[in-house]
Amino acid sequence: MGYIFEELIRRFSELSNETAGEHFTPREVIRLMVNLLFVNDREILTKQGIVRTLYDPASGTGGMLSIAEEYLREFNPDARLEVFGQEVNPESYAICKSDMLIKGQNASNIKFGNSFTNDGLENEKFDYMLSNPPFGVEWKKVEKQVKDEHEKRGFAGRFGAGLPRISDGSFLFLQHMISKMKPANGGSRIGIVFNGSPLFTGGAGSGESEIRKWIVENDMLEAIIAMPEQLFYNTGIFTYIWIVTNRKARARKGKIQLINAIGFYNKMSRSLGNKRNEIGEGHIETITKTYGDFKENEFSKIFDNEDFGYWQITVERPLKDESGSIMKDSKGKLKPDADLRDSERVPLKEDIKTYFKREVLPHVPDAWIDESKTKKGYEINFTKYFYKYKPLRSLAEIRADILALEKETDGLLRKAIE
Repeated sequence: MGYIFEELIRRFSELSNETAGEHFTPREVIRLMVNLLFVNDREILTKQGIVRTLYDPASGTGGMLSIAEEYLREFNPDARLEVFGQEVNPESYAICKSDMLIKGQNASNIKFGNSFTNDGLENEKFDYMLSNPPFGVEWKKVEKQVKDEHEKRGFAGRFGAGLPRISDGSFLFLQHMISKMKPANGGSRIGIVFNGSPLFTGGAGSGESEIRKWIVENDMLEAIIAMPEQLFYNTGIFTYIWIVTNRKARARKGKIQLINAIGFYNKMSRSLGNKRNEIGEGHIETITKTYGDFKENEFSKIFDNEDFGYWQITVERPLKDESGSIMKDSKGKLKPDADLRDSERVPLKEDIKTYFKREVLPHVPDAWIDESKTKKGYEINFTKYFYKYKPLRSLAEIRADILALEKETDGLLRKAIE
């Protein structure tokens, strides 16, 4: 039923330009996410009579829940994965619930409604969580309830770390899921799909940066996998799978792994909406092994948590009057010139004063730091870490291409005239 519904949604959304991707995720992407979530737990999951729970706060037609259950059964037919979900779209919710009934799951575990304003599983905690929330969707309709919870409950609620800008609720989903982690001694693992925005949007002190800071400084971000473009039905953009957990293996503590898998795909013989690429079983195995091995190579880089943090410092320069004299306030302190004010990012691993002396003072000897404005920020500039320099083409190559195009154009014009 899920497959049929998804195909209908895809076809009708192509005709009406609606977003099919709000309804479902390509099955091979789910398979990869399930692999990444379970790969380090295979020993536990193969024990007889094991029972684990899995939750998706934007469950759609239940694809993630179903594939996770199938995957676990492959490893251990005696194991049981109890699945839970919530879905705001009534048609998707009905199909998800029906699918769970057919598969012998407890259909009452699937809740209807908005996860932010009406959490149907408010007091539940889960072993595993998977989700592909809608990309870049604003949360204005639930703004009042979310802000109230953030301001009144803080970290006792779900959104204590901060609120993202109103145009993108991605980080609300992740914070919601983190709130449903089991205590650290047993712990939980989360796999979630984002676009590029949560990696770097927002400067130091912004809601997004504060959320990244909270996740990284609490050592919850385990890995991020960059996926190929044109993989989803409703968008051609690059996507990223975040693995978040409160039970990192000893070797991973204080570390974050970045995996560049943007080249791991096959071209589809026929496009499905914006989906022109797919990842095959071989790609899934390679990405999973790269993640599980936790070693650096061409596609895998390992960093300390602090490598993604920085101090944003405000650099001031003195204000001069019309005669060129430096101006001071009533306490004798130099007055800053707002027009000359600048900012610098200092890596967390560097001493601010040493950096300032080396990078700023040689160019502007009269500058100083306004320490009251110093902020700590976090961002993950994924592209920077896997950038490969490509030498520019020679002038001879460019000239040859231009001449070839001129000949081709000339031929076309002659045909048109004839």
